[in-house]
Amino acid sequence: MTAEPVLVERTGAVVVVTMNRPERRNALNLPMIELLADTWAEIDADPAIRVAILTGAGESYCVGGDLGDGWMTDGRRRAELDPGVLGRGLLLTRPLGKPLIAAVNGACLGGGLEMLQQTDIRVAAENAVFGLPEVRRGLIPGAGSTVRLKRQIPYTKAMEMILTGDPLTAGEAYEFGLIGHVVPAGTALERAHELADRVARNSPLAVRHAKAAMLASGWLPDADARAIEARFVREVITSADAREGRKAFLEQREPRFTGQ
Repeated sequence: MTAEPVLVERTGAVVVVTMNRPERRNALNLPMIELLADTWAEIDADPAIRVAILTGAGESYCVGGDLGDGWMTDGRRRAELDPGVLGRGLLLTRPLGKPLIAAVNGACLGGGLEMLQQTDIRVAAENAVFGLPEVRRGLIPGAGSTVRLKRQIPYTKAMEMILTGDPLTAGEAYEFGLIGHVVPAGTALERAHELADRVARNSPLAVRHAKAAMLASGWLPDADARAIEARFVREVITSADAREGRKAFLEQREPRFTGQ
């Protein structure tokens, strides 16, 4: 029997959501995204849950979309009937109303890093790496990074990450403010639990409203900024370079981009 791509475990007021495709380094496919969308909705709807933790199974956190799975261009199934499921699952179109803590236990790349930008408190193992390699595959980081990353770390580092595809070490990510804690390998989830317990002891109403106020103020609304990003994503994802990037990935060779 195939294991569920998302595991949910609750202890008291804290729930741990685990991306569970360790054999694929927790790469995102459509079933995982669908389950994430359902999970976020259930967490927000349950008043007994005060804090959520997001982590990955095995030695990786999440390495982004699974280019070998075909979900990005082929069968959409539920996504055809419910186009918003992708945005909800990836925390693109709405943040989680409850506090969300990331326990980054390994590589955090592509869509994994884009979801990370929607978490509130971030703990990373010292061996974790953070990157947006989409341009190396003829794609664009289109799940929020062109909107959000420059708000969360210095503009020039955000631009460098997006244009080169080069990753950051955990130490560099901490230095630039992308994460808040660096801990020894294997202890990220333990530290995340410690922080979650501290948050859960506080007033749930105060915590929820404080988070909402933080998100609603100070930045251009996501919906306005997303309209700009979405236009560029549509142009890129249908390009010859995007097709070549995926083909080269599957054939394990360097891509031959033409700019078309």
